[in-house]
Amino acid sequence: MKTRAITAFFFTIVMLASMFLGSLVFSIFFLLLSLVCLAEFYSMLKITGIKTQRGMGILIGLLLFGGGVGVHLNLWTWEVLLLMLPVFFSPFIIALYQKQDKPFENLAYTYLGLLFTTLPFLCFYALGFLLNGVYEYTLVLGFLLLLWANDTGAYLFGMKWGKNKLFERHSPKKSWEGFLGGIFTALVVAFIMSNYFPTGQHPAYWMGMALIISIIGTLGDLVESMLKRSLNVKDSGTFLPGHGGFLDRFDGLFMSAPVVLMYWHVITHY
Repeated sequence: MKTRAITAFFFTIVMLASMFLGSLVFSIFFLLLSLVCLAEFYSMLKITGIKTQRGMGILIGLLLFGGGVGVHLNLWTWEVLLLMLPVFFSPFIIALYQKQDKPFENLAYTYLGLLFTTLPFLCFYALGFLLNGVYEYTLVLGFLLLLWANDTGAYLFGMKWGKNKLFERHSPKKSWEGFLGGIFTALVVAFIMSNYFPTGQHPAYWMGMALIISIIGTLGDLVESMLKRSLNVKDSGTFLPGHGGFLDRFDGLFMSAPVVLMYWHVITHY
C-alpha cells in the first residue's frame, strides 16, 4: 500500500507539472506517454505469443499523435496527415513477406493497439486546445481530477459497503456500491471545480463530464480487465510499483476521453 501511494504521488506530480509548464511540455509528455502505453500493449501481447508488428505500430502511433500535435500547435494543417496514409497501411504489405499462420489476427492486434491507446490519448490531448483554440490546462486537469475522484470514491465506498458484484466475470473486486460511490464523489468534485475553474461553463456541464468519466471510464476499466483475462495476464506491465503497468493506470481514460471530447465539442460549438 505504501509503495502504491508513493508511486501515485510522484507520477501525479510529473503529470501535473507537464500540464502547468505550457503547451510544448504538455505535448511532448503525452506523446511519450501514449507511445509507452502502446509499447506496453504490444509487450503484453508478445508474452502470450501474439506477434504484432510492434515497430511499425509504434511508428504509426508516433506519426498519428505527432501529426495531431503539429495541428494543435499550428505547425501544419490536418491535410498534412494525409501524407501518413501509406505508412498507416504499410503493415499489410509487410505481412505479405512474413511467414505467419494467422497474419490477419496479428494485423488486427497491431491496429487494436492504436485504437485502444493512441487515439484516446490524442482525444485527451485535444481537450487542452478545445476551449479557445489555444492551450489551456483547465479541461485536461479537470478530466484527470474527476477520473481520480471516481477511482478513489469507488475504492473507498467499495471497501466500506461493497457487497453486490458489478461485473464479477471480468472484475471480481468491483461492486455496485463502489461504482455508485465513485459517481457520487466525482459529482461532488465536479461541482466544486465549477466554482473555481475559470471556464465560464455552467456547473451542470462539469457534472455531466463527471457522469461520463465515471460511467464510461468504469466500462473502460472492465474492458481492460477483459483483455488481460483473455490473455491470462495479471498486470499490463511492471513499470509502476504497486499499480502494475501504464495501461492499468489509464484504463479509465481510454474509453472516456473520446466521449468527453465529443461532449465538450458539442457544448462549445453548438
